[in-house]
Amino acid sequence: MKKELIDALFAQFEQACYLHQEVECWSARELQPILGYQRWENFFKVIEKARISCENSGVAILDHFRDITKTINTPKGGQRALQDFALTRYACYLIAQNGDAQKDPIAFAQTYFAVQSRKQEIIEKRLLDIDRIKEREKLSRSEKILSGIAYERGVDEKGFANIRSKGDKALFGWFSTHDMKKKLAVPDNRPLADFLPTLTIQAKSIGNRYHQP
Repeated sequence: MKKELIDALFAQFEQACYLHQEVECWSARELQPILGYQRWENFFKVIEKARISCENSGVAILDHFRDITKTINTPKGGQRALQDFALTRYACYLIAQNGDAQKDPIAFAQTYFAVQSRKQEIIEKRLLDIDRIKEREKLSRSEKILSGIAYERGVDEKGFANIRSKGDKALFGWFSTHDMKKKLAVPDNRPLADFLPTLTIQAKSIGNRYHQP
């Protein structure tokens, strides 16, 4: 997730937070557009799932999902009361867990509401760590596919290690896998990729896909 998006989402969630009876809360109606839901009906379904999760955890629903109303002005000059909820951090966390994690706002919310500290740098680091883990998993899958293709063509384990080392030389300016492990102080029993930054892991994954037929 890009830092610019993290900054923007962090600001939106911070601005939406308010105190309700001395407890940090967020309005469900205000969270709805921030989390990418255009229709209240669709967001309400996620809230209902979160309430069920809360109940299944043995936690009192009313302590975290407080029924309130939100008053809006109508086009004809009148007012209308809308159903709303005052949501605690825990309620928001459950909503995020029941949302679509493929959406950036939901992925951000899962971390934002899980972290008790509201310091942006802590949230940002945790999100970047999650991104890195995802990319590392992608790299592992691509390496398994590539090794399978190599073995089918008669390349043994030592030969595949040489192929990977040549790929690392191309990526790291003619530093071999051994050279890079020494440079980064990587233990002999650990793979180099465990110590690489996210962008480099992405580059290795792309290289693996490029060499697949």
